Amino acid sequence: MRPTTTDSITRARAAFSGGRGYLAACTTGLPPIAAREAVVADIDAAARGDVDIAGYSAAVESSRASFATLVGAAPDRVAIGSQVSVLTALVADGVPDGGEVLVPEGEFSSVARPFLHAGRGLRIRPVALESLADEIGAQTSLVAFSLVQSASGTVADCDAILEAARRHRTRTYCDATQAAGWMPVDAARFDAVACHAYKWLCSPRGVAFLVVSEEFQRHLIPRYAGWYAGADPWLSCYGHEFPLATDARALDVSPAWQAFVGAAPALELFVSLDMTEVFAHVTELAARFREGRGLRHPALEGAIVTWADPDASDLAALTAAGITASGRSGRARVGFHVFNDEADVEIALAALVR
Repeated sequence: MRPTTTDSITRARAAFSGGRGYLAACTTGLPPIAAREAVVADIDAAARGDVDIAGYSAAVESSRASFATLVGAAPDRVAIGSQVSVLTALVADGVPDGGEVLVPEGEFSSVARPFLHAGRGLRIRPVALESLADEIGAQTSLVAFSLVQSASGTVADCDAILEAARRHRTRTYCDATQAAGWMPVDAARFDAVACHAYKWLCSPRGVAFLVVSEEFQRHLIPRYAGWYAGADPWLSCYGHEFPLATDARALDVSPAWQAFVGAAPALELFVSLDMTEVFAHVTELAARFREGRGLRHPALEGAIVTWADPDASDLAALTAAGITASGRSGRARVGFHVFNDEADVEIALAALVR
């Protein structure tokens, strides 16, 4: 199996200055050249006393629009934030008092824990990911899950989960942090979708998004509303009587300006790519690595590959060979992205031969 190099992959690879041996986009992505240049230029300008506030807001809105395009949403359905945990806390307000929240066992804490501490008698019920669809019932108010699991790389069976949720009138909340950037994501299928852009979307940490349906937003509380959540942010800096935005911007958290400066060009890059071509490229690389290691192919194949490594010896071997990888929950973890190619697979496999 040889990964196919397409126009999207060629252009994507040219947008990065590095990437050889970097198999950790699932931990944090590499900044594209344009993102680095934008951040450096902004820091240099600020050091000279040239702070462009209007430019910061433009970067925020450009990022919002790009992310909306990437996940098939309208920009007015996208709220901005800085962490998934904060966005999850907003979603928790949409669960009725005493409602059941179904989550996968071992789910990333930012997706699960805010429900645990929301109060109001919410009941958190963890089940095996592969049983998630079957466990949705009339008693389930909301099912919350990552589209791609952080610790294992397992891709959730969205079709089954969404069909079960539809039958039982259960709301759906999906975290696309480990998915957006390498696989197509359709946010319109869910009541709410959160995503932090610092992993596969290769943006600075501190840029996160919440896509929320118009109907579900009616049940949410803009509890973190500050000046940027106002109908006109620049007329909302003082006092408490200003009107909030009428769309998802009412849920905005005040933006980390410099982070959005780097996110805007990074997100523009990913919008310009054909995500089906990106998906084919990264999953072919991951499949080749699985074959080389003799690992079982999952039913829903993804860009992240993990395997048991309880003493971290495999992670140490990868590190010694100059490979940047990671370890989670007693497992070694590698992820293949647009800046990787077949040579990265071969280098990693060679490092693990002993």
